Amino acid sequence: MMSSTMANTSTASLRTAARSTPQPDAYAAYQTPLAVRLACRSGALTGPTAGMAPGYVQGNLAILPKDLAEEFLRFCHFNPRPCPVIGMSEPGSFKVPTLGEDLDIRTDFPGYRVWQDGEVIADTADVTDYWRDDLVAFVIGCSLSFEEALMAEAIPLRHVERNVRVPMFRTNVQCVPAGRFSGRMVMSMRPLVPAHAIRAIQITTRFPAVHGAPVHVGLPELIGIKDLMQPDYGDAVEVLDNELPVFWACGVTPQSVIAEARPSFAITHAPGCMLVTDRRNTEFAIL
Repeated sequence: MMSSTMANTSTASLRTAARSTPQPDAYAAYQTPLAVRLACRSGALTGPTAGMAPGYVQGNLAILPKDLAEEFLRFCHFNPRPCPVIGMSEPGSFKVPTLGEDLDIRTDFPGYRVWQDGEVIADTADVTDYWRDDLVAFVIGCSLSFEEALMAEAIPLRHVERNVRVPMFRTNVQCVPAGRFSGRMVMSMRPLVPAHAIRAIQITTRFPAVHGAPVHVGLPELIGIKDLMQPDYGDAVEVLDNELPVFWACGVTPQSVIAEARPSFAITHAPGCMLVTDRRNTEFAIL
């Protein structure tokens, strides 16, 4: 395993890289899932994956030691809105064949966070040096899948228009606990006019495997959000006077839970930096 000293030396530069946003013309090179994964693997891609490989499912990540995997799986089962598991590795394996044949969990995300005792000890673009034979990887459904369906019906998404990451907030909504795992739900927010909010609820209800319908609309103070311009993850976008903030359960929730459970070791994705799988978004629609 890479030492903490080595990891911390590059943390600042890697964090900056992971937060950078590709320019729109960069998307032309990333039209297939494999092209995105190979770019991550080579280090050519270190930023958010929104808009890449249109039509294909993207996933969040949580990697935990085997002795915690069963408890975490139960936690996901009890909390399917923020933590819909779409793929899982065998202990020690960095492959998830159901999501892609040429896929390496250690290298194929553009950004990772490495955790120790509930604290982030490194932001990195490759976790090969951290890999252990007892690790189990969970790939969790991502809202980028239902965003494609929203945009197909001309529902504008401000973070997409601004080419920034969706804003995400740690709320006061408690997840159902399982064993050592408990904590607050993270929600992503998209400002929509009322007519679009109603239609968005109808559309995203079709995608329960990628968070499904919103869990809260309007009145952010009721879920513990004091300032919509100060997200905990992602980038702020304004909510206009004629709009409602619409909140969906978010796959960054495991990071909030890991911070509270404080496992000795864990790996997650960097917010906005997803795994692009070979599964199509249409496979996850129920209607």
